[in-house]
Amino acid sequence: MSTSKLQVLLVDDHAVVRGGLRLILDQTDDMEVASEAEDAEQAILMIRQSEFDVALVDIGLPGKGGLDLLKQIKTERPKLAVLMLSMYAEEVYAVRALKAGASGYLTKNSPPSTLLAAIRKVASGGKHVSPALLERLAVEVGRGRKSDSEALSDREIEVLRRIASGESLNQIAEALYLSPKTVTTYRARIVEKTGLHSNAELTRYALEKGMLS
Repeated sequence: MSTSKLQVLLVDDHAVVRGGLRLILDQTDDMEVASEAEDAEQAILMIRQSEFDVALVDIGLPGKGGLDLLKQIKTERPKLAVLMLSMYAEEVYAVRALKAGASGYLTKNSPPSTLLAAIRKVASGGKHVSPALLERLAVEVGRGRKSDSEALSDREIEVLRRIASGESLNQIAEALYLSPKTVTTYRARIVEKTGLHSNAELTRYALEKGMLS
């Protein structure tokens, strides 16, 4: 690359969040925000047009979510380090992100020093995993079976999160570019896998799993 600074792509639908991240990175001597995107479509266009060292991707993007974007990035730019940012607990999303090719997972309440250290680590080819997540991964390897939340697909998790947030099936369909019938099918699969039937039960489950901010 033509500059010695790490080139970082920010992908988050909230301008305030992007501004805060830019402020943190601008205070360093070894990295800078090269571009910003507010959704997955913009992000894909940018990685096709420019080279980056690290992409910071919000997992809760509207439309095509962060996990879907991650998978597409790893298909088109497999060497690009992707650090997932989330307001949600690690329990449900972190393992999924790592399995999909993320170089790390960071919650948005992490201190700036942790964020900067994570960016440097993944840019050098490493992985950023919190001690709590590392312990969870070790437990899962020893357990050898999936929990009920892990049995849900990435799309089912996203539909469940939106149901728990109070969105109607039509609203979910519009946000995810799906038909209402398809969303209904996803809900049926969620009910079958979790054994929960009412939206109140699904909401309580999502809260217990840290799927809501």
